[in-house]
Amino acid sequence: MTTWLSIGILFTFSAIAFVIYRWGNMQCIGVTPVRKFTFIAILFTSGLDVGLIMFPLTEFAGYADLAASPEYGFTNPLAIEFGFWACLIWAFYFLTCFYFCVIEPRVKYFEIPLIKFINNLVIIGTCAFTAYLLLTNLPWYLPNLGDGESLVSSFYLIVFMVIAAAVYSSTSIKYVRYLSLASTWLFFGLIALMWSGAFLGEDSSVGEFFNTFALIGGYFANMHEFVLPMNDYHEFYLFWWFAWSIMIGQFTSRFVGGMKTYQVLLAMMVFPSIPIAIWFTVLYYYSANGIDTTGFYNLAMVIVGITFVINSLDSLVRLYTRARSRSFTLT
Repeated sequence: MTTWLSIGILFTFSAIAFVIYRWGNMQCIGVTPVRKFTFIAILFTSGLDVGLIMFPLTEFAGYADLAASPEYGFTNPLAIEFGFWACLIWAFYFLTCFYFCVIEPRVKYFEIPLIKFINNLVIIGTCAFTAYLLLTNLPWYLPNLGDGESLVSSFYLIVFMVIAAAVYSSTSIKYVRYLSLASTWLFFGLIALMWSGAFLGEDSSVGEFFNTFALIGGYFANMHEFVLPMNDYHEFYLFWWFAWSIMIGQFTSRFVGGMKTYQVLLAMMVFPSIPIAIWFTVLYYYSANGIDTTGFYNLAMVIVGITFVINSLDSLVRLYTRARSRSFTLT
């Protein structure tokens, strides 16, 4: 599978280069165009899920353990985490967004019954995987609801309520806008909250934030290392992004509001990466300095993570129901 994944990645980046060369100045307009900030908010909150909030604190130590994983030795754990989540891999979303905004309305490839069926299966599987990620990560962040390791009924109830909220919000397009904007501001608020807790204390300073933030430069100095899978875990991430890119492309393409093709690419690669970089910097400082997050901070992260999951599931449910309604109409 590694060989096929590598071929797929190289083909994807080659296709992106061709699209920019051939249609770089083409204006892209979706069926439900929105303002740029709303588009970025929808992109950011739909293109990410609970993993952005809950994974990093559990992963930094693994990236730092060079005895177990020497392949991470070319840079620091913060740059590794950033490389797994930001910048270059958002180009996957751009390619599918461009396809569904510009090409699919003409070729209607995803109207072929077999392709539509496979697409629906992938959407359903992704919904299940997203809910699973939330369920398995809750015990680490909310050990007071259980023993911190096993899953209890409270966690299943939370996941059930999240799915119910996502299904309800998917019934109207206005909820997508409201939920995406609310999720974005909640995430910014979470960053500000935990940033102040880390860098405004007696033993910290704002300068330490910038010193930590500078470690992300290790990603840009070694960007080529992140193109092809460096190990099985990186391969898992790349498969994850590939699977999501088809659905996120379908969803976000509806809201492109007249930007040129190259602007869509820049918007997708740059704007989401900025808050991700700040967020990971804050979390890495907590991890590297052994600052405890149990209690209020963990609860705040769970709340924002749950909001992200509702947003993601909302997007997927809308895609599935829209595809099903089209199939009913066609038949």
